[in-house]
Amino acid sequence: MQFFEVVWHGDGIGDGADLEEALQAYAVVRPDDGDWAAACAVPGADPCVRRYASFEAFLDNADALETIPVTAAMIESALADLPLA
Repeated sequence: MQFFEVVWHGDGIGDGADLEEALQAYAVVRPDDGDWAAACAVPGADPCVRRYASFEAFLDNADALETIPVTAAMIESALADLPLA
């Protein structure tokens, strides 16, 4: 089973078993003003998701199979149905 690690400003902030679940991890860094386009444009933000073959591969420090660049629209779509906690 694949594993996805969520990265924001170079740090892992969450993970998920699929891309949609992983993208929901961006809720922990939700900008106060809700402007994801501006937050993603901040130098160094570089939102991305690293895809691994499995959770075990991630734990074993295997190289990611791919790095998926994340856009503000992807984050907004994934968070659309979550409560604004």
